[in-house]
Amino acid sequence: MLRLFRRDTPGGRSGSHLEVSHGGEAYRIALKRVSGAQRFTLRVRSATRDVVLTMPMRGSMAAAKEFAERHAAWIGARLRRLPQPVPFAHASEIPYRGSMHRIVHIPGQRLPVVVGTTVIETGDVMPALFVGGEEPHLSRRLHDFLKREARRELETAVHRYAAQIGKSVKRITVRDTTSRWGSCSMGQVLNFSWRLIMAPAFVLDYLAAHEVAHLMHLNHSPRFWALTRKLSDDTDRAEAWLKANGADLHRYGQAEDGEDAPEGA
Repeated sequence: MLRLFRRDTPGGRSGSHLEVSHGGEAYRIALKRVSGAQRFTLRVRSATRDVVLTMPMRGSMAAAKEFAERHAAWIGARLRRLPQPVPFAHASEIPYRGSMHRIVHIPGQRLPVVVGTTVIETGDVMPALFVGGEEPHLSRRLHDFLKREARRELETAVHRYAAQIGKSVKRITVRDTTSRWGSCSMGQVLNFSWRLIMAPAFVLDYLAAHEVAHLMHLNHSPRFWALTRKLSDDTDRAEAWLKANGADLHRYGQAEDGEDAPEGA
């Protein structure tokens, strides 16, 4: 069974999504019309754990329905293969600066988040993040801590690299982005994902160098990559780490992109 939903959006354009049912499960699929698209394409995005059907501007809704329904089993299989989300909760283990840390809740004590070590069930010692306060506020307090640490590290690295090329940065923002780890606007505003604090230090440092290089070259030309590699010796290593591990960072602390998908005329 398949249902079509429409939602009016500003500017007179309409956004739509489909809902496909297969094997007792219902899957919501966002529709995205792209001017250059020649065929229908499905994509499961791991960062946002959703499904997008890209279609030509003149593609018919009937054809979109048929294509989505034909691949309903594929959608279900890919969604089930996504790694399970890991909440910010007591005893959860999350990456921090490239190493797994156990979250340890200390109820009743409103202390700053403290990095230390704890003894786990096996008797081994592992890195830990101690979070005080009431349990309902644990997730928010840890999120705020990680975002502050990410901002502090990124600001230090960005200003260091900007000084090396004689450029200034208007503003640095840290958000929970899903499609890019960083970006640079024409107005010299650099934006980064706070989740970089979960990655090894050389990855965060490289992203700072990458975006600072955009202050000189707002593209990905050979001159841009030459400058990036001049600023960061870890360019290739960091790119490889993000390709292999980056998507996994999005499953921590909540409930892109995802896997390659079927295409069709």
